[in-house]
Amino acid sequence: MTNLHPARPPVPQLLEGRYVRLEPVGPQHVDDLFVASTVPDAAERFAYLPGNRPTTRADVEDWVRSAMSSRDALVYAVVDKATGKAGGRQQLMRMEPEQGVIELGGIYWGPGIARTRLATEAFYLTARHIFEDLGNRRFEWKCNDRNEPSKRAALRFGFTYEGLFRQHMIVRGENRDTAWFSILDSEWPDRKARLERWLDPANFDADGVQKAGLGAV
Repeated sequence: MTNLHPARPPVPQLLEGRYVRLEPVGPQHVDDLFVASTVPDAAERFAYLPGNRPTTRADVEDWVRSAMSSRDALVYAVVDKATGKAGGRQQLMRMEPEQGVIELGGIYWGPGIARTRLATEAFYLTARHIFEDLGNRRFEWKCNDRNEPSKRAALRFGFTYEGLFRQHMIVRGENRDTAWFSILDSEWPDRKARLERWLDPANFDADGVQKAGLGAV
C-alpha cells in the first residue's frame, strides 16, 4: 500500500554496503575524485552532467566545496571498500519530503565503478535508504533523452519509463528533451528482492563477473 505520509528529509549519513560505502562528500574525497574524473574518456562520461568537466585538482576542490554547501542536493562519494578509494559520486536532489518524492541524479561513476556490482550496490543502498529509512513514496530518475546509457541503467534497475518532457530544459545552448522514470514504494519490495539476489556473492565468479544478469535473477 502506498504511503501517504510525508517523508523524512534526508540528512548526511554513511550508507554501508558489502562492496561500497556512500559517504557524504568532503575534502577527503578530492584527490580520488580528481583521479576518477580525469580518465581518458572523461569528456564522454561528463557529456550529460551539469557544469564543466574538471581538469585540475582545484576544479574538484571547488566542486566539492559547492556540493557541501548546497541546500538543494545531498551529494555522496561512492567509495570502493576493497581499495578505500572514491571512484565516483551521486546525489539526492529535487527533494520534496512533504510529497514523499526524491530523485537520484548528478551521477558520475568512474571506470572502477560503472557497469560493475559496485554501481548496482550504490543504487541499491540509495533506493533502500529513500524508501525504508526516509519513507518516500516515489523515487525518480531523469536524464537527457539522448543519454542512452542512462536510460538503459534506469530500466535495468527497475524504473518504469513514464514519458518524454520535450524541450524541458536549455542545456549548454541546446534544447534538452528529458526522459522520466520512477519506482513507487509499492514496487520497491520486488525490486529490492531482485537486486539482493543479484548482489549476492554467490552470483559472481572469482573475478567478480556475474553469473546471471539482473533480469534473470
